[in-house]
Amino acid sequence: RANERRLINVFPGCRRLVSLVKVIEKDDPECAYLNDQFLADMLVWYHLAWLGENVRRSDPRIKQWELKQNRYTYEDRRGLVALIGELVGSVIPRYRELAESGQIELSISPYAHPIVPLLIDLKSAREAMPGVHLPAADVYPDGVNRSKWHTERGLEVFEKFFGFRPQGCWPSEGAVSGPTLELMGTFGFRWCATGEQVLRRTLNAEENARPNIVHRPFSLNSNGPACFFRDDGLSDLVGFTYSEWHADDAVGNLVHHLENIATSCAHDRNAVASIIMDGENAWEYYPENGYYFLAALYQRLSNHPRLQLTTFSDVLRSGVKPERLARLVSGSWVYGTFSTWIGDKDKNHAWEMLGEAKSIYDQVMRSGSFPADRRAAVDQQLAICEGSDWFWWFGDYNPAEAVADFDRLFRIHLQRLYILLDQRPPGYLAHPLSRGRGASVGASTAESGGVMRRGKE
Repeated sequence: RANERRLINVFPGCRRLVSLVKVIEKDDPECAYLNDQFLADMLVWYHLAWLGENVRRSDPRIKQWELKQNRYTYEDRRGLVALIGELVGSVIPRYRELAESGQIELSISPYAHPIVPLLIDLKSAREAMPGVHLPAADVYPDGVNRSKWHTERGLEVFEKFFGFRPQGCWPSEGAVSGPTLELMGTFGFRWCATGEQVLRRTLNAEENARPNIVHRPFSLNSNGPACFFRDDGLSDLVGFTYSEWHADDAVGNLVHHLENIATSCAHDRNAVASIIMDGENAWEYYPENGYYFLAALYQRLSNHPRLQLTTFSDVLRSGVKPERLARLVSGSWVYGTFSTWIGDKDKNHAWEMLGEAKSIYDQVMRSGSFPADRRAAVDQQLAICEGSDWFWWFGDYNPAEAVADFDRLFRIHLQRLYILLDQRPPGYLAHPLSRGRGASVGASTAESGGVMRRGKE
């Protein structure tokens, strides 16, 4: 439905696609209209509709294809693929140029996007969820070193493509704990970021009552990174609400909230409002992929007399001093807990399967007989299996179709890990782990489709 909505918005002629789907659903003989040319046109429409909004408005090739509407030729399709290749190839150089000019700041996440606090200690989930049911084995084997591996590898990849070492780290899903921040400090990160609810669970009632408590950085010790906390209210407005508003109204509302924060923090030299969200998911639900909202927002903020656009590193360089925390309750930007990745029976089962595979990996490596020239491939495969998105999707509240895909791929990757270790994969990897019973993948919102969460329940 999201694709149909966007296609029709860009190409009025694509209404034929919606009509055709309805015809096919009714098993009407007119579905003979589904010929090779129509399928080729539909493919071109799809890729044109999902190109970036700026390039769609500026590149004459795109304008020519949009005006053509149908009967696209082989040369048209090759030209479109070449254009997409140009755009993809320009991403890294454009981001590097923006970072070098100081217009943006780039940070890293650990390499394969694992939930680092859980790798370090599965029991850390109990800090925010005391009654949570954990996997049978509540320790992930040698998780500290695996967390170091992911961080080191993430830095290697970043420096390879951008040519410098980043100052900040967004731990996967904003998942933090005391040991996680200590680990990040050993790598020299100046800042990390996470969700507001992590701070709320850390502070007592009196501290939480302090005005604008979330609009300042904190740290656990003088040598560790400063920790910035997501303003859940502002971030969730952008992620879930403003897509239904007129762009000017949405921008006016957001700027009004920021002005109120600025007024409340007028005498606080350490004030900063952090809007943190999934950068890739929200915009497809906005008109024109968020073009009008983002253009108006940047214009208003860039010219605002009281609000200053900045980066976390620039905030710290400006002399802002993090406030000291005595402790930090482990959690993520999603509800301030790890409930999205552990505690459900299917998620726990997946952790048990991963833990068993990691134990076999450790045994093979300790034997000393595994060929050194194959170690890198095995480490890479293990890292894939440790990624967080497998656990995100497991559970009966997610769309069945998406759960089935992630379930199958997770088991395939575990099987491949065993094979690379010259071990026989367990028989249970041939059977589904999680089925899901939620809404269809075609659901009309990111929440019902399972791809996004709010910062608080």
